Amino acid sequence: MLTGSTNEISTFKGEQRALRADRIGAPALLLSVLAATAPLMVVAGVIPTTFGTMGIIGVPLLFVIVGVVLALFSFGYAEMSRHVHNAGALYAYISRGLGSTMGAGASYVALFAYSIMQIGTYGIFGFEISGQIFQHWNHNVAWWIPALCGVVITAAFGALKIDLNARTLGVLLIVETLLTLVFDFSFLGDPGPQGVSVHAFNPSTLSGAGLGTALCFVIAGFVGFEQAPVYAEETSEPQKVVSKVMFLAIGFATVFFAFSSWAITVATGPSHVVGQSREQSANLIFALNEGRLGSAFTDTLNIFFITGIFASMLSFHNVVARYAFAMGRDGLLPPVVGRTSKSSGAPAVGSFLQSTVALVVVVLFAVTDHGKFGPQGPDPTAPVLRLFTWAGNVGALGVVLLMATAAVAVIVFFVKRGAAGVQGWRLVTSGLAAIGLMVIFVYSVKDFAVLLGANPGHGLRWILPGVIALAAVIGLVYGMVLRVRRPEVHARIGQGNEAFQLEKAAAAAGTAEEPA
Repeated sequence: MLTGSTNEISTFKGEQRALRADRIGAPALLLSVLAATAPLMVVAGVIPTTFGTMGIIGVPLLFVIVGVVLALFSFGYAEMSRHVHNAGALYAYISRGLGSTMGAGASYVALFAYSIMQIGTYGIFGFEISGQIFQHWNHNVAWWIPALCGVVITAAFGALKIDLNARTLGVLLIVETLLTLVFDFSFLGDPGPQGVSVHAFNPSTLSGAGLGTALCFVIAGFVGFEQAPVYAEETSEPQKVVSKVMFLAIGFATVFFAFSSWAITVATGPSHVVGQSREQSANLIFALNEGRLGSAFTDTLNIFFITGIFASMLSFHNVVARYAFAMGRDGLLPPVVGRTSKSSGAPAVGSFLQSTVALVVVVLFAVTDHGKFGPQGPDPTAPVLRLFTWAGNVGALGVVLLMATAAVAVIVFFVKRGAAGVQGWRLVTSGLAAIGLMVIFVYSVKDFAVLLGANPGHGLRWILPGVIALAAVIGLVYGMVLRVRRPEVHARIGQGNEAFQLEKAAAAAGTAEEPA
């Protein structure tokens, strides 16, 4: 017997099968999505690492190029979001277009990719807090202690209502964005030895052995915009809100990151940005600010750098929890994962699952870390160069693969429904985006050894990207098993709450037809 009103969906076991609707509007959704991009973390952490590790001056131009590719992708993706409202977003779209088995494969790639990206941020979170304690109080605190505290705090926030999370993320995002703009303009007002140069936008600056991995770094800076459909079930008017938020997020990220990375080249001088990035690494922004805006501003910047990392951790945590919830509801994970909290409406079991995995991974890295404290602070090898950088780029590879596949799924979805003529221009942009994203994926895998600082034959240069392939194989095999053994579950993959509503309506119709 089914209980509850038409607006509150539950089974006789009390499992909440739907996320709470009308929890989050357009402004709050935009802030949640942008928080995942972590503007200050990208500008102060990812961009200097890209300059230094990849040796490419044209990072600002790469942000423009990738922004164009993602805008092309979003035309079809946004239209798809008007037809499918599912917390499993990418894998649900792939399932609707390319079939349930492909959807199963995509679900495991999505779960792993977002999960590993979220866990990777604990590395830089712990390292930065450890470094600040060393700098200001001269105490040696291992990075994994604040990292584990971050796991606990994120778990607590993850169990709260999404609208409370959105307000927290929004405040942090606004502050860190304003601080970033302040030092961007200070760089332009007090340029380096080569003046205000636009050399970084010259296509000739894109030469270098690490171009493919630089593209992966840049893609990682954008990751978050595609998460808007994940919250479709929890928004008011998802047909309008989700697509609007996606385009605003892409536009913001493209302009903001291209402008900020260009400002860095102006502050150092284009000819010196690679060398100074290699020397200073994630401290580059703070070193450049010290002489321009003073130590008080730099200390404030350090604080909001850490809170920005936390905002990114929480945003990705929420997305992973919703993907896990959607997979549990679709039968791709144990049914218990597809439950929400009765009090907050949050996907409580999925949230707990992600926190548990994060705890295990951080502990494993802590056990294998033999870093020391030097004159400049803690050794970044384990938390930053391995946990944060490796995990972030492997996760970004998975998201790129998912987006390329989703672009193809969009084309098939509308062609199958006889809407190719009406949606013609969107299908063209989706096709162009699929090609562009696959080129980025292939080049990223090809240049992965540059990221590791290893020779091309090093085992890890294949093992780390290979984890994405392993996740896909696991999902595809499980999808094939479901097709044979549980065809009714296989047919529901990607349908989410819509399938449950149909089951509910069918059950109600059957009851009505029974004789009195």
